[in-house]
Amino acid sequence: MKTLIGSKSRILTSIALLFAIFSIFNSCTKTMDNTYGTGNDPGTKGGPGANEVWIQGMAFSPSTITVAAGTTITWTNKDGAAHTVTSTNTPSLFDSGSMSNGGTWSHMFSTVGTFPYKCTFHPSMTASVVVN
Repeated sequence: MKTLIGSKSRILTSIALLFAIFSIFNSCTKTMDNTYGTGNDPGTKGGPGANEVWIQGMAFSPSTITVAAGTTITWTNKDGAAHTVTSTNTPSLFDSGSMSNGGTWSHMFSTVGTFPYKCTFHPSMTASVVVN
């Protein structure tokens, strides 16, 4: 009888230990939605706010942002790769230089117009700022 009780006790102890380990592991895990947002719409849970552009998934999010003249926009690199925010106008009107993961850069747009830009490291990454 002692062996049977000891066996059950070891099994229950093992189950409790596994449950504790899984609970700790689960509490330390972040989801992609909490870290990188749920979409390209500004203001969505975890997404870029007003006057913000996130660089994530090898894209600018949102790809077009419309603001009033005199507004400052802040870009944040949430990718593992370095990126730039570089005007494609001639002459070039702005250039962030290289931004690594977590890097931010801001620029104030004082003139009305459309200002296309790209990442010089990844030319297929394009977006624009529309200033009213």
